[in-house]
Amino acid sequence: MECILIGGLIVNKLDRNILKALQEDGRMSFTDLGKRVGLTTTPCIERVRRLEREGYISGYTALLDAKKLQLGLAVFVQVRLNRTSHKTFEEFRHAILKLTEVQECHLVTGSFDFMVKAKVKDMAAYRDFLEGSLLNLPGVQESTSIAVMETIKESLAINLPL
Repeated sequence: MECILIGGLIVNKLDRNILKALQEDGRMSFTDLGKRVGLTTTPCIERVRRLEREGYISGYTALLDAKKLQLGLAVFVQVRLNRTSHKTFEEFRHAILKLTEVQECHLVTGSFDFMVKAKVKDMAAYRDFLEGSLLNLPGVQESTSIAVMETIKESLAINLPL
């Protein structure tokens, strides 16, 4: 069976098929998962547990409908820090973790330092978030906002080589 070394763990095609199936339906029973990938239940459970122990499966979650929860506006914000010290970056990193509106925050290349994705109710809520929270974080010098008009594709799935 063809194996690929991924992060120090030998992951074969069966493991990759398990990961792919769980990305599509994390609530699938071990019996159904085993049938889908060609294993009986016990070896399937053992493989999933090993993938969890090794950190390839970091958790399980429910995907919620932001619009139904009145959090339908997605906004991307490019944030530039005043680059006075490494401490400024660390303080920003620590502070942004506390903002519940923030779904993602990435240190990026280019003319800005961080790319932030936030979900809020509407533009008024975004303005409150921007002026009341984000721009007040340590070291923030400037920001540029990009509001999402329509989401064409949104996925948390990782493309696995099969």
